[in-house]
Amino acid sequence: MIPAEAGIQNATAQRNNDVEKGSMMKFERNILCIGAGYVGGPTMAMIAYKCPQYRVTVVDINPERIRQWNSSNLPIFEPGLEEVVLACREKNLFFSTDIEKGIKEAEIIFVSVNTPTKSFGAGAGMAADLQYWEKTARQIRDCAESPKIVVEKSTLPVKTSLAMERILSGENDRVYFDVLSNPEFLAEGTAIKDLENPDRVLIGSHETKRALKAREVLVEIYSNWVDREKIITTNLWSSELSKLAANAFLAQRISSINAISALCEKTDADIGEVATAIGMDSRVGDKFLRASVGFGGSCFKKDILNLVYLCRYYGLNEVADYWEGVVRINDYQKDRFVLNMLNAMFNTLAGKRICLFGFAFKANTGDTRESPGIFIARELVEEQAELVITDPEALENARVDLKDIEQHITYLDDPYEAAEGSHAIAVLTEWELYRDLDYERIYQSMMKPAFIFDGRNILDHRRLFAMGFNVFPIGKAPLTHF
Repeated sequence: MIPAEAGIQNATAQRNNDVEKGSMMKFERNILCIGAGYVGGPTMAMIAYKCPQYRVTVVDINPERIRQWNSSNLPIFEPGLEEVVLACREKNLFFSTDIEKGIKEAEIIFVSVNTPTKSFGAGAGMAADLQYWEKTARQIRDCAESPKIVVEKSTLPVKTSLAMERILSGENDRVYFDVLSNPEFLAEGTAIKDLENPDRVLIGSHETKRALKAREVLVEIYSNWVDREKIITTNLWSSELSKLAANAFLAQRISSINAISALCEKTDADIGEVATAIGMDSRVGDKFLRASVGFGGSCFKKDILNLVYLCRYYGLNEVADYWEGVVRINDYQKDRFVLNMLNAMFNTLAGKRICLFGFAFKANTGDTRESPGIFIARELVEEQAELVITDPEALENARVDLKDIEQHITYLDDPYEAAEGSHAIAVLTEWELYRDLDYERIYQSMMKPAFIFDGRNILDHRRLFAMGFNVFPIGKAPLTHF
């Protein structure tokens, strides 16, 4: 069960009772996480929620982000996250900017800093930028006064832990460090559910006696709520590579079904029917076979390009070409979506009002990193369209992403107001609320002919067509009145 549902009241009551018995209670372990982002914040909140006997502190160099974690307006939107944070905050979960103090006091340090794609120098556009990770490693080394277990939580290239060990062991012979790899497999939008009931927890370590002892400490932490058979232990390199490979495999499935969607549109096949037929094959399964405008988020593209860079580094050019094709298909799908809009709307979008339903890269999150909406919005503005964007959680991030073209864009919370006077609606995020809107009302308020481009295939296309819309799904024949 997720904390937002049944069970949170009992767990919270028990935790409050524990605190009332002694506000000066001694915690069994002192855990620190450096990095208060989409992985670090929710993961530490769940550890604190499930393990009231541990003190968990999350630190970050960004004071505004820490202020938000300590406020009623969290910096991240995730269903159930607020309930978990409020149940633990200032009891055994703390958010701070004092990184040095946190390092000195912690026994276990999770490193969850940003590792974006490198934008300069060798490997630009593909390799991971490890400057923040290295600065963090050096800070841990310089501030530590006692032995530490250092846990890689960020997605990192294979063999990064070796570099971390060398940094940690340099210039500090007073203490020793054990480095573990513990990649996160949560999905944004379902992070709390994924953290509470994960498919697996992966922990990588060396095979030395001391390293195995450190690994068992991390196994013990997760065992407070995760079945032991779901906790997988491997060597360090297998753990690091597994995260990259898992994201590459998932993205590959999305690109595969999107490639077939293009063929469906040319042959009048229905991608939904094709996906159902494929998904019922037990060797394939039905997950990640929903055709769409393309994948986004902070992980898929970044991790695949990292994998491509590693393959080229080791001379595996054919392997690199294969995985790079997954990214090319994703870019092709976004480009194809815009070209379909242009072709359908009489080969010109200039001066036409286009409404984007959704800007987050997926539903139930405000995250817009690598969102297809960024590319599509820019392409539409390039075609001199007048753009209106609506999204229940992502408008602030959208404003940042599109700041350089803000004069061409209107941002509105109300989807009805956003659609009013529009020539076309493009559904870019699969928010549930877009399924249930009054499209009769929307149709009456739009310019005619009215178009809907369903980039997520979440709407009732035949019903919309009957209302008068010209409907263009992904991977299906369009329904038009001309």
